[in-house]
Amino acid sequence: MHIVVIGGGVVGVTTARELIRRGHRVTVLERHPVAGNETSKGNAAQRSYGVVYPWADPSMVFKSLPWLLQQDGPLKLGLPPSLEALRFMFATLRYAWSPGLFGLNKRAMLRLGIYSRERFLALEQEHKLAFDGAHQGLLHLASTPGAMEDYRKLHELLAGMGIASSLLTPEQVRQVEPGMTGGGPLYGAIRYDTDGTGDCHLFSQELARVCQELGAEFRYEVSVEHLLADQQRVNGVQIRRADGRTEIVEGDAFVVSAGCWSPELVLPLGLKLPIYPVKGYSITVPLSEPGRAPVSTIHDDNFKVVSTRLGNRLRATGFVELADFNRDIPGARIATIKKSVQSRFPGCANLDDAETWTGFRPMTPDGPAIIGRGPRDNLFLNTGHGTFGWTLSAGSAAVIAQVIDGEEPAVQLDAFRPGRFSE
Repeated sequence: MHIVVIGGGVVGVTTARELIRRGHRVTVLERHPVAGNETSKGNAAQRSYGVVYPWADPSMVFKSLPWLLQQDGPLKLGLPPSLEALRFMFATLRYAWSPGLFGLNKRAMLRLGIYSRERFLALEQEHKLAFDGAHQGLLHLASTPGAMEDYRKLHELLAGMGIASSLLTPEQVRQVEPGMTGGGPLYGAIRYDTDGTGDCHLFSQELARVCQELGAEFRYEVSVEHLLADQQRVNGVQIRRADGRTEIVEGDAFVVSAGCWSPELVLPLGLKLPIYPVKGYSITVPLSEPGRAPVSTIHDDNFKVVSTRLGNRLRATGFVELADFNRDIPGARIATIKKSVQSRFPGCANLDDAETWTGFRPMTPDGPAIIGRGPRDNLFLNTGHGTFGWTLSAGSAAVIAQVIDGEEPAVQLDAFRPGRFSE
């Protein structure tokens, strides 16, 4: 079949690779001039297979209210809040308070995380991809005794699912991460032993290159205006090229992997996707003292900031902000991220030289991504991965390819079904 993938971020590119593997002809449509140039560009760089969890976390509901009032708090709300932001917040509360839903969704996401790790390892063995990737584990620091107690409970859950993790004392943390010499509070950590890192932006471009070498067509700087469909099938998509001209791209099947821009494509076909653009910030800076930098990925629970080693660079990421598609980068957000880095890895880099970035995670109000068949026979969705698009991309690409070919998916997809928001 000729399959058209809408979206050239990491989810769209990994989907293209899996479809090529199965003998399909693939065309990828991307509005940016290169692959992985939107949400994939400056994310936290962690492939956190053992850390995935639903956005609608009941334990976070009451914690989030004080965070809104703290200058360095990880949750921010644009003022005045838009109607879309308020709807998303209330939908999140409804899902968070649905009995048993969080646990079911968390286990479903963890199973997809396990499978995604398998697919990433296979891709890295199959292709020579230069993206500063590694699998050296991930540390979640405990800045309070209560956080360490929560990690003990989590350690038991992960063990029951066959996910390797370790509980570390403060001394063991510093043995694993000798560059962590800062004075930030530390009561221990949980280590996700098999989690990984990597520059998602570089990976997307490298894998897109591989796909092109294998025969895929990548059409950059084209905007998908709408799907052309009858009551049974999608027959094509109307695109607008960089020169302003419109064109129809036909195909046998279509996959929507357009992140925050997915809802507008499928709404005319009767499917409402409550994906909201949750804003985040990052800095990327060359290391001046590599020995003082992280070895892998560190989640500082004191500031809710993630610091990741990417070769000779440091990436630090933070904040969850509900401000619609506002691309402003307030200095206070970047200052908090730098404060976290300084409290854990002082002197590793000249943070004044950092490149700043902001982007939008395509978040669903309950948490799981949207993976499966859409409202037409030949329309499929692989979108809405929130903060875990990089982590889950390889696994979700494989399962949507299985669904397209009429196979039983390797991971049960009930939690990810596209129509669940109207049930």
